Order: sequence, then C-alpha cells, then structure tokens
Amino acid sequence: MKTSFIDLKDPDLYREGIPHAAFTRLRHEAPVVWNPESDGRGFWSVTRYDDIVAVSKNTKVFSSERRHGGHRMFDEQVVGVAGAGADQTEAPMISMDPPEHNQYRRMVSPGFAPQRVRALEGRIRARVGAILDRLGDAASCDFVSDIAAELPIQMLAELIGVPQPDRARLFEWSNALIAEDDPEYRASPEAMGAKIAAMTEYAIGMWDARLREPAEDLISMLVHSRIDGEALTRERYIGTFILLVAAGNETTRNSIAGGFLALAAHPEQRRRVIDDPSLLGSAAAEIVRWVSPVMHMRRTAIADTELGGQAIRAGDKVILWYCSANRDEAVFADPFKFDAARAEPAHLGFGTGQHFCLGARLAEMQIRVFYEEFLRRYPDAQPVGPQRRVRSNFIVGYKSIPARLSPD
Repeated sequence: MKTSFIDLKDPDLYREGIPHAAFTRLRHEAPVVWNPESDGRGFWSVTRYDDIVAVSKNTKVFSSERRHGGHRMFDEQVVGVAGAGADQTEAPMISMDPPEHNQYRRMVSPGFAPQRVRALEGRIRARVGAILDRLGDAASCDFVSDIAAELPIQMLAELIGVPQPDRARLFEWSNALIAEDDPEYRASPEAMGAKIAAMTEYAIGMWDARLREPAEDLISMLVHSRIDGEALTRERYIGTFILLVAAGNETTRNSIAGGFLALAAHPEQRRRVIDDPSLLGSAAAEIVRWVSPVMHMRRTAIADTELGGQAIRAGDKVILWYCSANRDEAVFADPFKFDAARAEPAHLGFGTGQHFCLGARLAEMQIRVFYEEFLRRYPDAQPVGPQRRVRSNFIVGYKSIPARLSPD
C-alpha cells in the first residue's frame, strides 16, 4: 500500500487555494493512494477522472449511505461528529443509495425540470439587475458579500418558498453546515447544535404551513409527495430541507466568486466573452470546472474490490477528489488553461452518476446570467485586495474579495 506524501485532510492545505501541484503529482505517481488520519482510520484518495466516474457509478460496491459513513470525510452516523449528527436528523438523499435515493430524488426533481429552469431565467436576470442596482455609483465593493452571496440565496429562498427577509438565516445555516473546520462559521458543537435546532424548528413550521396550504415550491413537493403510497416522514423531510439549504447556496455562490477571480486572471478570456456573450454558456461550465467549488465527496466500500491497482477492503473510506479530476490531463486538453469556449467531456464540479447535482443546470444558468449582466455593466472590474477564504478541505469558499468596479 502506497501512502500519500501529503495529508489531503488538512484544511490548512487549502488556505491559499487548491494544491494543484500535489494533485498533479498524485495523478501521475499514485492515483489511488492511502491517506492516514491521525484522528481516524484513514482513507483512499482517488484523483483521476476515469476512476472517480467508475466509483461514482458503482453503487453496489461504493456506498453513500449514512449507516456506512455517508458522503463526508467524517462518519455521519456517529453522534457528535462534524455534521448534523445521527441523533439530529434522518439521512438526506445525498447519503442514500439506490433505490431509496432515486425515490427521494423523484420527489424534488420536477422542481429542476428543464422547462421549469428555463422559466426562471427572467426572474434570475431581474434579481441580478436589482443586486447590481444597489451598488449605485460605488467605485468599489466586496464582491462576495455585496454581490456573489446575494443571487443564489435569493433564488434558494424563492425555490423553497422562504420569505426573502429570512434568507439571511438560510445563509448563516448553510455556512455552518458546510464549513465545520472554520471557527468563524462553526464556533463550537453547542453553537452548531443550536443552529440545527433552529433549522429544524423553521423546517417544521414550513411543513405545517404547506400541509394547510400547498404552494408552487420545493417544500410543497416534499410535503405532498408519496413513496409507495407513504408520505415522507418529518425526520426525512428535515434531512432533505437541510440538504437543500446547503446545496442550494454554496456551489453557485462560490462559483460566481471564483469565476470573478478566474476572469480577472485571464483578461484575454474575459475580453472574449465581453465581445461575444454567446460564449457565456460554455464559460459558466468552465468556471465550475476551474473553481471546483466542492472539492471532494466520499464513498465507503461495502465489498472487497480493486481500484487503480490497489486492493480496497470492505469498510474502507474512499474520497473522490473532484478538484483533481477537473485538471486531469488525460481528459482535458491544457487543463490549467481557463478556456471560455471549452467543449470537452463534462466536468465533475457537480459530481456524476446517481448523485449528479439536481440543481446543476440552474446553477450554471445563474452563473451565465450573472456574468452577462455584470460584465455588461462592469467590464473592467478587478479584485484589488487580499481575499479571505473559508478554512475547509471540502469546499472552495470565499468570505471576502475586495473589488474595484471601474478604472481609477
């Protein structure tokens, strides 16, 4: 068994960005490699695109189920670990395997049907316009708090039927759920427990309201859907609500923020999309590939198998490094070049297989529409100061990006 030369679990490894040099070396020298954990049993790191796709599609051997550990590096079924805790909620569908996963996925998938997503474009554009209008004549801003954070949290509130004034609560909860290694977002287990309790109370209030009066939103779909004639339990509903809050915000927000940095670092590509806005469709996908906002997901082997020449044993944790796959030279031509017109195989920024993100098309639409409007108004905007990142080995998260909106 070859052991990794670098501890990929260490959240401080990602303080200045994804350590692409280390991942490149692993892809070439040890694409499936053992990573010891000082506080755990260790895990296999999988860094190549094709291996990650193979694992993601083999749910009979590689499980996402909470009872086997779930979808995070920590063990979700253990009470008191970094997540919500097995005593708090039932597993969300991201921590399920087929066929159960498929059943729950079908409950909310109508909310992300292509025609429904297309119908949202006008509302997305109006929200972007209103967000940018608030900047007025300002010459500078914080790109994250003033701009990037607003669009996805507003759209999330609209999709699940939360009143817009409550969106700040969703934003706070999603940060705490995702960034367990960042003391600013998760100060203590007790503070996290209080947030989960507040989310649970809020979710149950929405459940009761939609039972009395259904609406055209995702919560109503969950409350009134049936699986084999049975209603969703409150416990499973709460787990799904928590998943929607976290997944519906983080990927899009951090892709928009990271996209701003990518376009600034590649001025020829920025000029290209300004001159030809039709490229912003492919540019949105390229932004997600480039940023890789969710760096990894986990599976657990439930049978002995072999991967990349390594013997994987039942019970072993397997970490799928999407951020490495999205720079795989065997798949992407010149992967360290940001190419707004890239038309190669699908990136893994939204996962693949059974757990491909339901909201992927909506996220890319938000990114595309945002940059259509933002670059039209602010073609010369630039980051101008030190950025603050979320301390995490899981997400590429941005807390602050000082920006100059127009030339001096």
